[in-house]
Amino acid sequence: MKQTIFRLTLVLFVFISAFSCSNKPERSRKPVSIISVEPQKKNYRFGEEVTVQVKTKLRNGEIQNIKLLYNGELIKESSELDFTVSGVKLNKLGTVSFSAVATKTDDVENTRNQSITVLSDTEAQKYTYKTVESYPHNTTFYTQGLEYYQGFLYEGTGENGKSGLFKTNLSDGKILNSYFLPEKYFGEGITIFNDRIYQLTYHAQKGFVYNLSDFALVDSFQYRQKQGWGLTNDGKHLIMSDGTNMLTWLNPDDYSVVKTLQVANNRGVVGNLNELEFINGSLFANVYTTDLLVEIEPETGKVISEINLSGIVNMFRKPNEKIDYLNGIAWDAEKNRMFVTGKWWPQIFQIELVPESK
Repeated sequence: MKQTIFRLTLVLFVFISAFSCSNKPERSRKPVSIISVEPQKKNYRFGEEVTVQVKTKLRNGEIQNIKLLYNGELIKESSELDFTVSGVKLNKLGTVSFSAVATKTDDVENTRNQSITVLSDTEAQKYTYKTVESYPHNTTFYTQGLEYYQGFLYEGTGENGKSGLFKTNLSDGKILNSYFLPEKYFGEGITIFNDRIYQLTYHAQKGFVYNLSDFALVDSFQYRQKQGWGLTNDGKHLIMSDGTNMLTWLNPDDYSVVKTLQVANNRGVVGNLNELEFINGSLFANVYTTDLLVEIEPETGKVISEINLSGIVNMFRKPNEKIDYLNGIAWDAEKNRMFVTGKWWPQIFQIELVPESK
């Protein structure tokens, strides 16, 4: 008797469970898109046109629309599961992405991304240098930013507890004015804009603003980049580097991001961009840990020239004298003079660029 009751109970439980499950609404599943870029290759070239195909699978429900974006910009919206867009021009350098945002009629959506690498379509002009003159440089300055303005040098230095801002004579290196940052800050790049000096810090994501005349601290600002490296301006915006191949334009009024550019030559992306200088419409940057300067087209991020400064400091070094990497570019707009130096270097050099013989 007990066995019969047990069997009846089990059958009833199975029946009820099956009935309950059959009436349970089916969970809405996300659509899944696959993005293909043709031709398929490791690297693409700036200005090249590609074909992008999107194929989307549905487990249930109906599609409302699928949006295809290139670096965040919409290039096609469709209600078809499979579609192709031809003639997409690659007008950004570095790592760029295509995104497919598929949305169902019940508002369930899913995003898939496909990244590719875009390099410059031109080869950079190669330069070496000629030393025109040399000037004394304070060997205690761990140079992070260098500016020449109205006859004087302005220098931002790094290292915790030693970071500061200095105004010096070019001819003899005499310090005319100085300001030291609190010990917790590691100073980075500087630029002079509208009679103020702007200075970045390394890890604090904080910048400082000083009066040019007396170095009085008048403002500070935050930036979203994890690190601050080089800083310059184009007469309208601040331009900063963060140690990657990315450059960021900032609004000097509210420090909001105006635009970003990735930097690349025809061989690869160019990272470790450090101290910056804006010269006659071009951006110049130190490539940290190398003897290389690069000239960058600010509209595209293309490297248009490479300047090899190898050996420039060798004849001025004393035995066992401690120096660090090349870092520091300054431009005298009145006399068309370029100055370069490095961290703890004993000299600042005025140089001329010399095309490299092939």
